[in-house]
Amino acid sequence: MTTPRPSTELSADEARRIALRAQGLLGTPDRRSGVRGVLRHLGAVQLDTISVLARSHELIPYARLGAVGRKTVEDAYWKDTHAFEYWSHAACILPVEEWPHFAFRRRAYRSRPHWHHDLPDGVYDQVIKQLTTEGPLTATELGGAKKTSDWWDWSGSKVAVERALMYGEVVCVERRGWKRVYDLAERAIPAALLHDELDDTECLRRLVRLAGRSLGVGTRADIADYHRLKGEQVDAVIADSGLVPVTVEGWAKPAWADPEALATPPRGRHRTTLLSPFDSLIWERARTERIFGFTHRLEAYVPRQKRVYGYFAMPVLAGGRLVGRVDPAREGSTLVARQVTLDGPKAVPAVAQALVEAASWVDCTDVRVERVDAPELREPLVRALSGLPA
Repeated sequence: MTTPRPSTELSADEARRIALRAQGLLGTPDRRSGVRGVLRHLGAVQLDTISVLARSHELIPYARLGAVGRKTVEDAYWKDTHAFEYWSHAACILPVEEWPHFAFRRRAYRSRPHWHHDLPDGVYDQVIKQLTTEGPLTATELGGAKKTSDWWDWSGSKVAVERALMYGEVVCVERRGWKRVYDLAERAIPAALLHDELDDTECLRRLVRLAGRSLGVGTRADIADYHRLKGEQVDAVIADSGLVPVTVEGWAKPAWADPEALATPPRGRHRTTLLSPFDSLIWERARTERIFGFTHRLEAYVPRQKRVYGYFAMPVLAGGRLVGRVDPAREGSTLVARQVTLDGPKAVPAVAQALVEAASWVDCTDVRVERVDAPELREPLVRALSGLPA
């Protein structure tokens, strides 16, 4: 692929602000469109099993809208078929309008020759029949999720329904107690969207365009990572995606930008908030380091003695910068900051504000600070917390 010569040069600061606005974290939030607006703006909200303050898909709209009710979040995603769950960046909630764009991935799954789990004869058809007559159903209601207590030892019904999910014959229509609830795609997806008519090239072109819009500006790797495309898939369509080539100060690789993001300078109020490690602003670690100069790793699966920042360290966003980390926990009505890392004394007020607001959101009435990496900043942080309204 021949990359056109960039006609726009962006400073590192301009690129950072464009990225923040594209992610809904700079400027006045659109409260009228609410959680559904956040989902459509981002194009994908990652799911994860970990729940400390709340699950990640709840933390994403909270970071942008503030204290939106958790039931409101769930209803916005699942009620009246506004979204579906599928494999994008990872397991993600996606706007229902994106169903046609993933036809390329459904076709790839249908032609896949090898799977980790064997599918017993007749079970697939039985699961589809059961969903037809009884659905929506969980895997347990379909006959059991597992054969043993081992997480990977799926039952035949679970294998079948997950295969049907990948093929697009079945859709996850909600999460109930964190279990997927499955239904037939023909019942769950609006008829106008229920098709695989787009060829692979058109699917990829649209996803690249949407990824560029959600990122504001990004490298080839950034854009590919958003929906977990291959680099060569991006290369094949990016020239026709509507994105424009740019150069960014300090970025070693070429970049592409949403032309609408370049049309007006990004201005407005910055959010001060805790961020889920699975937030699309920071889920690509190399991009986070490039834009914010901030190295972050999820340590939930790192042995306790080897953790540096904590089990579920949440970066703190303030003034358009990442100014610290908090590893939170809950004990009754107290939000516990097990470990706090601050980027100097100037970060103290913002981290205190983020903690108090998060505590209020999850109905905690107190905040307790346990450890601060810079011990001399512990007392200033505690004083800042005591001076803020609960």
